[in-house]
Amino acid sequence: MSKWYEEAVFYHMYPIGMTGAPRQNTQEEVTHRFPELMEWLPYVQSLGCTAIYIGPLFESTSHGYDTRDYKLVDRRLGDNEDFKAFVAKAHELGIKIVVDGVFNHTGREFFAFKDIQQNRENSPYCSWFKGINFGWNSPYNDGFGYEAWRNCFELVNLNYWEPKVREYILSVIGFWIDEFDIDGIRLDCADCLEFSFMEEMRRYTNEKKADFWLMGEVIHGDYSRYVSADKLDSVTNYELHKGLYSGHNDHNYFEIAHTIRREFDANGGIYKGLKLYSFVDNHDVDRIASKLNVPGHIYPVHTLLYTLPGIPSLYYGSEWGIQGRKEGANDDPLRPAVDLKEALEHVPDPKLLQWVKTLGRIHKEQPALSDGRYQELLLTNRQYAFARILGDEGVIVAVNNDDKDAYLSIRVPMQGKTYTSLLNGSVIKEENGALQVKLAPNESFLAAMR
Repeated sequence: MSKWYEEAVFYHMYPIGMTGAPRQNTQEEVTHRFPELMEWLPYVQSLGCTAIYIGPLFESTSHGYDTRDYKLVDRRLGDNEDFKAFVAKAHELGIKIVVDGVFNHTGREFFAFKDIQQNRENSPYCSWFKGINFGWNSPYNDGFGYEAWRNCFELVNLNYWEPKVREYILSVIGFWIDEFDIDGIRLDCADCLEFSFMEEMRRYTNEKKADFWLMGEVIHGDYSRYVSADKLDSVTNYELHKGLYSGHNDHNYFEIAHTIRREFDANGGIYKGLKLYSFVDNHDVDRIASKLNVPGHIYPVHTLLYTLPGIPSLYYGSEWGIQGRKEGANDDPLRPAVDLKEALEHVPDPKLLQWVKTLGRIHKEQPALSDGRYQELLLTNRQYAFARILGDEGVIVAVNNDDKDAYLSIRVPMQGKTYTSLLNGSVIKEENGALQVKLAPNESFLAAMR
């Protein structure tokens, strides 16, 4: 039987951005913005989402990834009691909560780094960070050097070969489980963490909470190095993310199909059996509505997000067609403030919102979309059809990225089945081992196979 996260549809919230909190944390007082975030919960439920990835939440200096205090909710958002109430309300609605674990690096205001600044060689925390060298200097003129994440010197890399660092971070994870009852952690920069620490973290969380989800941010490389019974449950599928938008921009479904074959094909897929985290955009990349050359492609893109192998995730507002591009190193356009009530009264693309709700319903009702094996049925540059098969049942999916009608003859994966549209309930008859389907531009076909 699948664990909750293998059947989940995620909603991704970047709270500092969506609440319009100040980008620099210079305040002394706590601002209670969680009541505003709480208003999103019934809406998230209405989309068919069953889990929320929210973060970063740790008390930080600016964007949230320069942690000051791992055991405090960022004061720009609220206090620990506010977040506790948020999680409790989400759980009442059947929504799991996963938070950002920013464990590769800290901010410069983190207590251990400040102690080194003050006590230099006499600090007991010199071994907590990578590359501490009192014969060097830093761009901040600290009088010593250190290793920074991608040379961003506001982010100081932790040293996981120091046992006290591991002990401290595990205590942080335990605190968030015990204090807030969170259901999982998304590990920021997981590809920078030591594998032995991932194994230690897996053992620790298994003891703390059954079905606790560990998902890692991994952009390049072999995802199977990170996903295993003794390490992480899932990682971000950036390879599929790239294919989902460029495969449409280039009118090239071969790119997407090749990615899926390579990753998940029943005969030789390198990630066969793994449940990777699928997305079309997030807080680090341009919004999907800004990346697509043809606006209408946003419909088949979301169809594939929900129906190809993987755990689908929506980034807040993208289900309405919100646009946003990076401006150099500035990520703020990807992370806008949103007044939910006002946004829903003036939805940029209400048809897309309704389509996403439909896909959420179908994903929940069709177990094959979570657990079914993948089988390709038809492939051209502009049309693509496949099945997700679970036992002797399944779902047939077809999409059209062309600017004109397409007439598809989709071979059926099993003989003698009944095919019922998941959109209008009509029965599609099998003719000589195939389904004859007409798709308008950017239209999708989804049918249950029984």
